[in-house]
Amino acid sequence: MLVGFDADDTLWRSQDYFDAAQARFEAILSRYLDVDDRAVHRELLATERRNIRLYGYGAKGMTLSMLETAITLTEARIRAADLHAILALGREVLEHPVELLPGVREAVEDVRRDFEVVLITKGDLFHQERKVAESGLGDLFHRIEVVSEKDPPTYARLLREFGLPAERFVMVGNSLRSDIEPVLRLGGAGVHVPYRTTWALEAEHEVDADHPRLRVARSAREIAPCVRALCPPRGGLGVAAGDRA
Repeated sequence: MLVGFDADDTLWRSQDYFDAAQARFEAILSRYLDVDDRAVHRELLATERRNIRLYGYGAKGMTLSMLETAITLTEARIRAADLHAILALGREVLEHPVELLPGVREAVEDVRRDFEVVLITKGDLFHQERKVAESGLGDLFHRIEVVSEKDPPTYARLLREFGLPAERFVMVGNSLRSDIEPVLRLGGAGVHVPYRTTWALEAEHEVDADHPRLRVARSAREIAPCVRALCPPRGGLGVAAGDRA
């Protein structure tokens, strides 16, 4: 069996910084319009959804979408100084410190006693590589993959590269949409580790809470027992050690 771990909001904090940036973004726009009446949140989300295919996921895409939304909603009346402030919000998200969630190191170490483990995260390559390096967790994983999307084709490609069927793969992550649903669709299993806040687009999913190949870990210490409940240890699979994205 092989166990994959998500990174953002599974191993370390991430969405909190995006939420804080969005709150400050709305405060900037409140100088120009009634943020409640104009539904800034919905407008920004629609812009982000439309731009994902161009900018991908992460802070850079969010920043460009915030700038576009600000110009559109203010009908280009927004001052250059406020556009600069929005740009600075995105930079702050890119530079935020890496804060591990409680117990995650121990959880990964526990799982890797019986299984080979890989890290699969999506987003901006530079940002994700920096966070992995600063987390101090990189050496725990046999392989690290930074992908542009987490969907069935992406997981299917990775499984082909790993040389194993989906039935022998378990994905651990906070996002039902990105970490769990695609793997379940391919025939694998998932351990959902809910986080206190979730980006609206990641909240869109069709996962059955009673799916037989799904377990829920309410804390990091529950991850390893959930993994073992889904796949009793049977030895490693020979994923190339030291292979890094």
